Amino acid sequence: MAPGTDAGTATAFAQAVYVVAALLFVLSLAGLARPTTARRGVTLGIVGMALALGATVLLAAERSERPVGVTLGLALAALVLGGAVGAWRARRVAMTELPQLIAILHSSVGLAAVAVGYNSLLTGGLAGGPDDEAVHRVEVFLGVLVGAVTLTGSVVAYLKLAARMSSAPLVLPRRNALNLAAVAVALGLLPWFLAADGPAALVPLLLMTVVALALGAHLVAAIGGGDMPVVVSMLNSYSGWAAAAAGFMLGNDLLIVTGALVGASGAILSYLMCRAMNRSFVSVVLGGFGAPTGGPGAGPAAGAGEHREVQVEDVARMLRGARSVVVTPGYGMAVAQAQYPVAELVARLRARGVAVRFGVHPVAGRLPGHMNVLLAEAKVPYDIVLEMDEINDDLAGTDVVLVIGANDTVNPAAMEDPRSPIAGMPVLRVWEAGQVVIFKRSMAAGYAGVPNPLFARENAAMLFGDAKEQVEKIVQAL
Repeated sequence: MAPGTDAGTATAFAQAVYVVAALLFVLSLAGLARPTTARRGVTLGIVGMALALGATVLLAAERSERPVGVTLGLALAALVLGGAVGAWRARRVAMTELPQLIAILHSSVGLAAVAVGYNSLLTGGLAGGPDDEAVHRVEVFLGVLVGAVTLTGSVVAYLKLAARMSSAPLVLPRRNALNLAAVAVALGLLPWFLAADGPAALVPLLLMTVVALALGAHLVAAIGGGDMPVVVSMLNSYSGWAAAAAGFMLGNDLLIVTGALVGASGAILSYLMCRAMNRSFVSVVLGGFGAPTGGPGAGPAAGAGEHREVQVEDVARMLRGARSVVVTPGYGMAVAQAQYPVAELVARLRARGVAVRFGVHPVAGRLPGHMNVLLAEAKVPYDIVLEMDEINDDLAGTDVVLVIGANDTVNPAAMEDPRSPIAGMPVLRVWEAGQVVIFKRSMAAGYAGVPNPLFARENAAMLFGDAKEQVEKIVQAL
């Protein structure tokens, strides 16, 4: 589009739309803070993104040297293709696959940042003097660095969450030194990149990209499976910063704002989760999070003793005589799709006058808020879904605790075995209740690979089988 009054008007209109979209994104995040307002928050985010995409297409048409129709056609084709793929995947993915879907979506953000960086370098970047060119080179370098780390880190997270690689942490000799060396080599290539002219600048950028890709893969591979919810949150933060870097490279203010919002909110969530798990936030960033201090099952309590098995009729008898019941869900409930019969069981017990509540650990499932979403999907009242800190002190006065698909989040080894890989992690103290029933398919360890001595406690019993089927049978028995 030729420069002129119309072009200036289009730019001003697009910038105004950007401001509105940015406000909608902020309101969207505020809405997502509570289950009761989450639907409104998602809707505001969708509206904001639609406005942002429309304004971006308008600006692209203005700045392009091609005819307006061609530019709009290319932009719309990209939107339709991306939207179709996104809708297809969203409709096909099961709730249990949501964590790995989010992880792989983070990798696409990293890939986009890397592609934008190379394209920005090859096409000459932004117009300006030597100082502007140096600043732009730094933006390209950092954008590609963060994007490459996000790309491979997210792919490894996806592979772990999808059980396509071992969930155990990869512990290489002097792994922290390797990470620091990779960072030093990557940053050491920056002066070469700034001094190189023309195509020669591709050499240090390519070398840095290879190092960053290896660094991202190693950072996440060194993290144990039990800590993957924090990793997904941290990768969310990385993807936000990668998007912000792409915004600097493209000169797009809204992309910078949006990336900063995502990056900051992901970092804050990761910090809060680390504090809830008694872990170091810095160690998450450095890839030391989840590294075992002993071995799985280190310590005398791990896996010691014999377990006791019960049947559906026994559990129904316990519940008939109970005055208070707490349900602690985990990823196994999501796998079995047991949230619906669990909600029915809770409704039946409450109708009998039993006080029923849910105790949700901050990292229950494999995604922050995973269990809350499942319970909301089954229409469980929000007011009986409590966080770990809200319910832990009440467990000692609870008659029956139903542990449905949870393992690592109720493992007493975290408090009793200083050599355990999950030592120091706050857990739900379900063993303090009168009786504990653990719903599991087998005696296998949880996702973190740590044996659970809870199974052998005197007041604990195992109910083996598919959680959904067993809960349905308990409802019938009641």
